[in-house]
Amino acid sequence: EIQLVESGGGLVQAGGSLRLSCAASGFNFDDYVIGWFRQAPGRGQVGVAFISTKLGRTYYTDSVKGRFTVSCDNAKTAVYLEINNLMPEDTAIYYCAAEILPIVLKLLSAGFDPANWHFGSWGQGTQVTVSS
Repeated sequence: EIQLVESGGGLVQAGGSLRLSCAASGFNFDDYVIGWFRQAPGRGQVGVAFISTKLGRTYYTDSVKGRFTVSCDNAKTAVYLEINNLMPEDTAIYYCAAEILPIVLKLLSAGFDPANWHFGSWGQGTQVTVSS
């Protein structure tokens, strides 16, 4: 059974940094793409960063490029999202999610916007609140 557990959220001032963690178990990292999504108050979930250990690639949506960095540990048991220069509009619940690589490749080839992807397995989320 796939389990994803996020942590590291909190209340920070604008301009600060946070490192979110996603402890992952129950699957082989290389067979999946791990994504970070966020849901701001009153809005839907939006994908922001993705990582494939098999392909050795990361992807960021335009809204977070340059400020967000996704990575995983060497043991492939956790995925991290480092957020720098936090802005009030980053306030959201952040989720990590996993989807098998072949499905993600199909989404890519079909031209679906990664911001609108919806993966099959999700964590419970961690709240990030940025004060101005």
